[in-house]
Amino acid sequence: MKNQLLLFITLFNFTILFSQTTISGIVTDAKENPIAGANVYLEGTYDGASTDESGKFNFETTETGTQTLVVSMLSYDSHYEIGDITYFKDIKISLLESINALTGVTLTAGTFEAGDNSKVSVLKPLDIVTTAGAVGDFVAALQTLPGTTSVNEDGRLFVRGGEAGETQVFIDGLRVFQPFNATANNIPTRGRFSPFLFKGITFSTGGYSAEYGQALSSVLLLNTTDVPVQEKTDISIMSVGGGLGHTKIWGDQSLSINTSYINLAPYEALIPSNQGVRWNSPYESLAGEAVFRSKGDKSMFKMYTGFNYANLDIEQEDINFEDFIQFKLKNNNLYFNSSYKYFFENDWSLTSGAAVSWDTNAIGLQEDNIDTKETASHIKVKAKKIFSSRFNLNFGSEFFITNYDETFNTPDGFVFESNYEDKLWAGFAETDIFLSNQFAMKLGMRGEYSSLLEDFTISPRVSLAYKPGDKGQFSLAYGDFYQNPLTEVVKFGQAVDSEKTSHYILNYQYVGDGKTFRAETYYKDYDNLIKYDTELPQFDSTFENSGSGYAAGLDIFWRDNKSIKSLDYWVSYSYLNTERDYRNFEERATPNFAPKHNLSIVTKYWVEKLRSQVGLSYSYGSGRPYDNPNTPEFLAEKTKAFNNVSFNWAYLIDQQKILYFSVNNVLGFNNINNYQYANTPNMDGVFDRQTIRPAADSFFFVGFFWTISNDGKSNQLDNL
Repeated sequence: MKNQLLLFITLFNFTILFSQTTISGIVTDAKENPIAGANVYLEGTYDGASTDESGKFNFETTETGTQTLVVSMLSYDSHYEIGDITYFKDIKISLLESINALTGVTLTAGTFEAGDNSKVSVLKPLDIVTTAGAVGDFVAALQTLPGTTSVNEDGRLFVRGGEAGETQVFIDGLRVFQPFNATANNIPTRGRFSPFLFKGITFSTGGYSAEYGQALSSVLLLNTTDVPVQEKTDISIMSVGGGLGHTKIWGDQSLSINTSYINLAPYEALIPSNQGVRWNSPYESLAGEAVFRSKGDKSMFKMYTGFNYANLDIEQEDINFEDFIQFKLKNNNLYFNSSYKYFFENDWSLTSGAAVSWDTNAIGLQEDNIDTKETASHIKVKAKKIFSSRFNLNFGSEFFITNYDETFNTPDGFVFESNYEDKLWAGFAETDIFLSNQFAMKLGMRGEYSSLLEDFTISPRVSLAYKPGDKGQFSLAYGDFYQNPLTEVVKFGQAVDSEKTSHYILNYQYVGDGKTFRAETYYKDYDNLIKYDTELPQFDSTFENSGSGYAAGLDIFWRDNKSIKSLDYWVSYSYLNTERDYRNFEERATPNFAPKHNLSIVTKYWVEKLRSQVGLSYSYGSGRPYDNPNTPEFLAEKTKAFNNVSFNWAYLIDQQKILYFSVNNVLGFNNINNYQYANTPNMDGVFDRQTIRPAADSFFFVGFFWTISNDGKSNQLDNL
């Protein structure tokens, strides 16, 4: 009996030994370098081993049939081999480096980001407030970045040889149809938004995402704050008005309200008479914004609304008239949008939103009256699927409706009406592909159809990025972009097509050690631009898409906040070479808004003993082209260069009170933006001219800001 039991145990052990399978192989990275310490095991079992110094592994198992072999290692994507157990012998496995969202490659060609959480930020949100000369205006602060042009009598964004109308603004992904305050000629406008309600900004100077369209040059994306940090009340008293803001939080919901009143009577009294402006009624505006947020476990709902009322009555000098020309304006603007985002369990997310805008103008030009009304809306739905850290897909559809009516009246009873309605549908799809931490690409496509133009367009977009080291990377982008002609053209009802441009961008960016360096070269090819045969677009003009042009240049940006203690500064330089044949141009030429050279230097220095931040900004723009009818050449002469030095000083009275002092054009440069020539020559056959200077080139501003927080611990020192 004892011998039989011994024989049974021996046979049993022999059977187990005989049925074991050896699993072996080698694990390497993508460059075939061995990986030591990787875990290799059969899923659902305790059978496994770790790789040695040469990347090899070897272990035995009694499992049979189809199994899953798992290979895992920190900083690499897990690898799975599925097959019959007998196949896992002397196999070679190559692991892919996992994508690191913090240090990996990013797609940055043509894009500047301003946000506290963005690793590629070139500005912070508070830079909008503390940059000398900006005085809290988004656009004024962005004009210190390369790619923008100093057109100081306008105030809007002119980007890389494009007109101001070629840039579109979005809030939480939804279009803002009238993003700037209404104003008169040669008086710069400002954006309608308070920077304190937004968590970040993305400013794309070209090559932007397929999600956005109807912009030939650039898009400005503003994102409202998701969750406010604390309840607080902001009070501001300024030399030209005041403001009041409040944030209330209850549970996962919050509401922020911001209002302001501006009256430029104190400033306008200081405007030099040689600027050719007389003020019958000072510029006056009343504005307000509100953001409501509701955060769920897997969702975020936002509502944003803004309103603005503006009124002015001025008289401006005109060389063709003996007396000044009176211009009156009353503008009312109301904008509303809402967005909802939901995150599903399987890495899907769905975002939907809608926006609507009402904008009216009552304009008086001498004895004539012009009344305009624009109602516009935007509906958008998009979905995103994250398949892995290496691949995600973003796609959606949107619909725009625009209704515009204009009525022109004269004292003798003449009435002329112009209007249009456009329904524009767009669909887009885009994917981000990360092949490694060093290489990524974005592939996109956008299609649009306009009922007004009866025109369908397809826009491909491609971006590539390569990161050869820890702190620097190269990016490349290409894209086609279409935009409907502006209201001044389509309101007359003639058949026209979309205008088009193609962008080619090469970028290098270095970020590290408190320093940011960007160098970007680009080329833009314009086609199908609108031309007309009258001085200005009017009802009897002939419109056609026969215009063309190009823009090429180099943008350089450098920021450093570490090399010198308490000093933060950045330098921007842009070189622009552009020509167009469009509008009523006689031939291809450089337009008036496109100087060849632009330079900005911004400095901010914290003085601890004085509890103050002192800022100094310098802006330079080379001479801008203008047309002299006394010479045969077209747009061949140039104004003198533009120069502006602005200064600001912010004194921290205590943790909740700031005294702010700012002077724009502190050195009083006598800038010239253009010349106006008489319509007819004088007795000597010469066309007389007058100099046109911006009517708001220099100003002085004083403000007091007081933040009252519920916990009494609001720290404005961090803001400075």
